[in-house]
Amino acid sequence: MGKIKSYVKRGVKYILKDYKQPIVKIEVVQKKPNEMFKGKIYLITGGSTGLGFYMAKKLIAEGARVIITGRKKDKLVTAKEMLGKNCDYVVYDIQDISLIDKVLSNLFLKYKNIDGIINNAGISLHEWDFLKVDEKKFDSQFQTNLKGAYFLTQAYIRKILKEKKTANIIFITSERGTMCDDLPYGLTKASINSLVQALSYKYYKNGIRVNGIAPGVTVSNMTGLNKDGDLYNNNPSNRYFLPEEIAEVATFLLSDYSKCISGEIIHCNAGNHIKRGY
Repeated sequence: MGKIKSYVKRGVKYILKDYKQPIVKIEVVQKKPNEMFKGKIYLITGGSTGLGFYMAKKLIAEGARVIITGRKKDKLVTAKEMLGKNCDYVVYDIQDISLIDKVLSNLFLKYKNIDGIINNAGISLHEWDFLKVDEKKFDSQFQTNLKGAYFLTQAYIRKILKEKKTANIIFITSERGTMCDDLPYGLTKASINSLVQALSYKYYKNGIRVNGIAPGVTVSNMTGLNKDGDLYNNNPSNRYFLPEEIAEVATFLLSDYSKCISGEIIHCNAGNHIKRGY
């Protein structure tokens, strides 16, 4: 319903104001890979499609080994075939908290160490209206977006502290987490923003960096946008964003170039979350 309203508004604007909508295409500038993550191993939840897939692809290009997780084995197998020999996968539903310790223990046993995790798995059920949110949809989004990431990170930090290693943690949040919101998706992201800052403040001294990446509306299965289509959007940038762009930011945050950055929510939305007073 929300998308239909958006299309109607754009149609009316065109008709009544003789508005010619621009056609927006995006060319992503990507840093040339230099294998700066050679020997590193990263775990990415929800890594078989969308943003998770492109972050995995970029890290592999930089020399890392990547482990992707997801609920559907067929999608994970397809992603692995596309990503190549430096990609492994684990069939795992982030909502199943009871399996977290087992999954992490098996991974540490196999790989000896996991240098970082990207909490990327998330869902949005697009309710659009506070009065139409039901308990089932509310719980599902909180369990996937917040609870699963919370307890996976808790178990991971325990492992890192026990073995006295350094680590790098990224949470994929959203511009919605910085805006006031009455819908579950935005509320989960606001909670994640707070969690990022609290964990960084507590564990940076232990060699654990924690940051959040808050994309604007990005091409993905969740949004239903096709990166080969018209990416115009009525925001400060006049466009939507591509997963490759976000992957570049994630790579920087995981690298040694950003050692002084922790506890930050990096907005990748051309400042769309900043609202002027007029």
